[in-house]
Amino acid sequence: MNIFVGADHRGFQLKNDIIEYLQSKNIRVEDMGNYEHNPEDDYPDFAQKVAKAVLQNPQSNLGLVICGSGIGVAISVNRFKGILCALGFRDDQVKHGRENDHINVLALPSDYLTLEQATQFVDTFLTTAPIMKEKYLRRAKKNDNC
Repeated sequence: MNIFVGADHRGFQLKNDIIEYLQSKNIRVEDMGNYEHNPEDDYPDFAQKVAKAVLQNPQSNLGLVICGSGIGVAISVNRFKGILCALGFRDDQVKHGRENDHINVLALPSDYLTLEQATQFVDTFLTTAPIMKEKYLRRAKKNDNC
């Protein structure tokens, strides 16, 4: 499994903390930027890099995108066919999104989460497998027809 992480200036510190956390657990993670704190950067630049990386091998790649609200990055990645992204704001909601909705990218709102909450959501996202029942597969496929 490869994890790709990207964030703008508002998510910059949380991104770095999450990368450090994942590396401490020996999880392969790739930083897709921003690589320096730049208050003038644009979240779509980093979200799109994550989406493109996930789509290189959607069977084994997952993504994390971070901005202040989480909404902007979620919108950006969801514009790519094959990406299913949800905004994480509760652990049970992240689990549901991964199991039932087959999300492959998790958006995190850095302005509203502690590091402890964010790492819990990331752990849930990475350790929860999609349920492969026909109804969930059918729904995921319909999302690709938009």
